[in-house]
This record gives sequence, structure tokens and C-alpha cells, in this order.
Amino acid sequence: MNIDSLLKNADPLISEILNSALSDKEISAEDGLALYKTNGIDFHLVGMVADEIRRRRVGDIVSYVVNRNINFTNVCIKQCGFCAFSRDFREVEGYFLPTEEIVRRAKEAHQLGATEVCIQAGLPPDMKGDLYENICREIKKEIPDIHIHGFSPEEILYGASRSEISIDEFLKRMKDAGVDTLPGTSAEILDQKLRDTISPGRISVKNWEKIIKNAHRMGINTTSTMMFGHLETLEQRVDHIAKLREIQKETGGFTEFVPLNFIHTEAPMYKHQLHEGIRQGGSGNDVLLTHAVARIMLNNSIDNIQMSWVKEGQKMSQLLLMWGANDFGGTLINESISTSAGSEHGQLLRPKEIRRMVKEIGRIPAERNTNYKILKKFDTEEEIDEKLDRVSDASQFGSYVELIKINKFKYKNPREK
Repeated sequence: MNIDSLLKNADPLISEILNSALSDKEISAEDGLALYKTNGIDFHLVGMVADEIRRRRVGDIVSYVVNRNINFTNVCIKQCGFCAFSRDFREVEGYFLPTEEIVRRAKEAHQLGATEVCIQAGLPPDMKGDLYENICREIKKEIPDIHIHGFSPEEILYGASRSEISIDEFLKRMKDAGVDTLPGTSAEILDQKLRDTISPGRISVKNWEKIIKNAHRMGINTTSTMMFGHLETLEQRVDHIAKLREIQKETGGFTEFVPLNFIHTEAPMYKHQLHEGIRQGGSGNDVLLTHAVARIMLNNSIDNIQMSWVKEGQKMSQLLLMWGANDFGGTLINESISTSAGSEHGQLLRPKEIRRMVKEIGRIPAERNTNYKILKKFDTEEEIDEKLDRVSDASQFGSYVELIKINKFKYKNPREK
């Protein structure tokens, strides 16, 4: 039985929306909202249509990148309600990796086959304006061919502020220093009223959009993200996705969209019940629908939908690949932000594990670079032996729990003489 015959049994409104999607017509935020509210056969049809659109758009390849996350400090001047990672500068668990340690981690990753380092951190008080540039220059000096995917719009805004220069000038300096792409994080939900509730003082919607658009105009691609499952409404979600689509029409600079499920366990706003009605992240159905609705709404604009194995776990990740997603994300090696919030899915996923999971659902694994150029396709049964696959014990890379206890990396307040 094909999709067309199944659609005849669907709610007429849902059937009409899904037929439009299959005809490559743009699906409005209002239509996306209707898809979010489906159940029964309509719910399953949303997934089937998302999967069919994925197949037409990117085929049966599931891509991944060999990368390492380097979250070089957890000290932050902001106190976002969803963030369990950040520490105030007076707290004993504050850490700050010196630049030589950041470079050492980048080199270690490169030697293990990583093509990318992802660099994001807290916003430490009294930060030197040229810190981000210096980190990039030192990494590129040692490893010229590594891709630096680093510094969210929030960090770009902070760096510009600390340097006392314009956002454009700071972006130009970062590009000159070696930044290749920016993570489109710090987006959460692009609704100012909601942001003022869950993260007062966080980068505004206006500034987030400005930095993303300016980066794209300078030839710096970015990812795009959405954090869901906390206080936001379904309307705010589909409006967020529609907003990203409009930016993409204007600039074409988004490489992918990544839905990020709210990890509630250690998040301050959940732990202390700061807001009435706060949820524990999205349910299984909600997570599936979020990826499917994103694929359907972003058809014709953003080709790649990435799921987060760190947040969803390995088996749910396999399911999401059948609900519109086509990218497995990165190997990560170190993962501090979700881990500190209570994620239980580990900090390293070896390439061979990703390849196994992709093959288990009948798809073709492929290693890509940050800009989605396929580097190696694994479409035979031949076993590949890669350096990162040979790492038997991930503890050699350290963990967030250990990192906050290492004396030599403890944050030293520059105000204290």
C-alpha cells in the first residue's frame, strides 16, 4: 500500500497539507501546526511523508562528521534557566582551559581523524576581547586544515562587546583568525517574550538574526537549531521554523537544522520549578513530529535535518532517521553541555557505531565534512578500521565531571589580586 492510498483514509485537511508537501509546495506555519496536532493514522502519515521528502531531497545516505567538542569554560555571566552547564565566577566548579590545552585537544582529535573542532563555552567576566581570535589563530597555526566550527551568535556578540567594536568588524576578525562556520545555537525559540522568561539577558531575537545574516553575507555558513520541550507553545515552534526558512531564502547560509530536546534533569528552571507548566522535554511522539514537521516545512530551503544522539539516545536516533532526519551529527569525543544537564547517552560515539546503526535500518553511512561534502561513503560490507574506532576507553579524553575537579584548570577570577 503506497502513501497516496493511505492519504485517502486521512483527515481531509491533513491529506491536503501532506499532498501539497509531496508536490514540493511551501507549507505554512499554520499547516505545520495542524501536522503537530495529528494522531492515529494521520500521525504516521506525517512521518511517512517526511521520510519520502527526505529520500527525494538527499537520498539514502546518512552522514556524520568526525569532530571534537571543546567547551573551554563553564564560567558565564548569564544565568539561563535551561543551562546546567554554566557556573558563576565565584563557584568552585568553575573551570577555564588555557589556549595550549585547547590546541592540545584539537591536535589529539585531528590525529584520530577529526576534520572539525566545535568550540563553544560560557561567557566569562572580564574576558579579553581577543581571546576567541587567539584561540583560532593558535589552532590554525598547529593544524591549518582543521575546520573550526565555533562561537555561537551569543559569543560573537560578547566578543564584539568586549573588543568594543561592531559585530561586523568582530565577525571579520574571527574569519581572518580562522573561524570557518558558526554554530547556530543560542537560538532556543526565536520569540522575545519567551526568551525574556527562560533566559533574561540572553541575546535578543533581533541580534541573533543580525549576526546570522551578517555571517552568511561574509561567506561564513552556520547551522540552525531549536530547543523545544520546555515552556514554548506549538505555535512558537512552527513560527521559529518559518523564521529560519525566511532567513535561508534571503541568505542561503544554513547548512542544517537541528532540533534539540530540552534536557530537564539538572536544568535550574525545572529543578527549582521556576515556571508553572514547565515540561520534561518532548515525549517520544513529540520528538518524532518535531523532526518530521521540520523536514516538511524546510523542504526546498534546508536540505539537512540532524538529530542529536546525545539528547535522544541511539535507538531513538535510528527512528528519527525514518522520520525526516538524514544526519547523525558528530562523534563529539567530549560533550559537556548536555551531559551537565543530565543526558545519559555518553560523550563519544565511534564512527563504527554510527555506521552499524545506519546499516541496521537499511541506509548508507557516509563521513562528511562540516559543509556536507561527502568524504567517504561506506556502501559495502567491508569493515573499515579507523583510528577513533580503535579507542577502547573513552575515559582517556576525560569527562565533564572530572574536568570541574582538576585544580590546574580551575577558573581564576581576574579581579582577585
